[in-house]
Amino acid sequence: MIILYRIDDRLVHGQVAEGWVPHLRAEELAVVSDEIAGDELRRAIMRFATPEDVDLKIMTVAEAAVYLPAAENSARKVLLLLPGLAEALALTERGLKIPSLNIGGMHYSAGKNLSIGKAIFLNDQDCAALKTLSAAGIAIEGRGVPSDPPLNLMAAIA
Repeated sequence: MIILYRIDDRLVHGQVAEGWVPHLRAEELAVVSDEIAGDELRRAIMRFATPEDVDLKIMTVAEAAVYLPAAENSARKVLLLLPGLAEALALTERGLKIPSLNIGGMHYSAGKNLSIGKAIFLNDQDCAALKTLSAAGIAIEGRGVPSDPPLNLMAAIA
């Protein structure tokens, strides 16, 4: 089963490996990124950052659209990691049902003028994507680590 759908532009890093994985008892990290799937160096870095007892699967959006429905119905605990909202939108457009979405890190870059919490920076396109995902019935929260209180992102961008 997919136990957490998370957007974090850093993907596999300390908050995930040391915070979310043990908290959720995740058995697999599933990274969905066309860019990462095609970059062997970045794939290797993610393998190094993944805890030893946790499987890592890195796939394109197209591969994920085939793999994730089976993962959802599996007994394995899968933590799904997406680098951005575009991947979440692409998966929903391919029919994946996302019940809730954790926004853990969308770091500052040029044009991201809205700051929410410590590590969530949004531009107009991000806000529009969040509204589209929310309108599709997806519950959206902002939270870096399990011990953080969840932030209501939809109220913040309204």
